[in-house]
Amino acid sequence: MQHAELICPHLPASQQDPSGWFSDSEEADPHSLSGTVRRSTVLPAAGHYGGSACIFLRADHKCALQVAGESAGFHPWRFKPFYCILHPLDFDETGQITLDESNALAQEPASCLRAADQSTPLLLTFEPELRYLLGDKEYQKLLKSLQPQS
Repeated sequence: MQHAELICPHLPASQQDPSGWFSDSEEADPHSLSGTVRRSTVLPAAGHYGGSACIFLRADHKCALQVAGESAGFHPWRFKPFYCILHPLDFDETGQITLDESNALAQEPASCLRAADQSTPLLLTFEPELRYLLGDKEYQKLLKSLQPQS
């Protein structure tokens, strides 16, 4: 919210009022860095999986928060909430990292999940997100634990 003036130019005029960007209530969340989350507003979007989309999803299928961060010379995730950085990774009921709604996401034309010519382990596909979540040291330990022992 402190950087609304940097974010607004990357949204349609009808979505530039920061008071409509997030829900009014905070929810406790043991996985987020702050321990609480405030959900972003979801709007109807017939062409998007589930028939709805985040208020920050632009017509070009880019995140306005990420575009604003890059445009301002910051890391692309500078303005993104915790779960948005991780998307489409999520946590299940037991705290395990999972891939959120992979079947629905794979059908979305602008999805971050696209068919590839060759199989790539999700650990590598989502390396930046996992490094953010786990830290470099823990990510390296995980990567090493999955490599064949010789």
